[in-house]
Amino acid sequence: MTVVDSSVWIDFFNQVDGRSVQRLRELMLGEPLLIGDLILCEILQGFRSDAAAELVERSLARYEAVALSNPELAVKAAANYRFLRSRGITIRRTIDIIIGTYCIERGHALLHSDQDFEPMERLLGLRTV
Repeated sequence: MTVVDSSVWIDFFNQVDGRSVQRLRELMLGEPLLIGDLILCEILQGFRSDAAAELVERSLARYEAVALSNPELAVKAAANYRFLRSRGITIRRTIDIIIGTYCIERGHALLHSDQDFEPMERLLGLRTV
């Protein structure tokens, strides 16, 4: 399965065309996609009106929603963060290390357009699409 990061969904809903959005459109045609709870929060908090947020929430309801963290995964995410820091790489947002660790641990691929995931690809084995 593929997890789609909020960086791609936000570009999609703002009609910003790019490689990641084009790939999302392809995946939407048949690939099962996962929406992480924290990703859903990031997407919905960006809308200025409740009506727009509700419309997007309904449109995303066709995809399976999953909890991205639990105590065990939080410990693994912290370890991944420390590992990357030991190599001089600082992941800017905690949510990104959680998303990356979730995908690594569950064997899911990630579609993103966020540079914080690139070191996770190179050094932690994060699969991307």
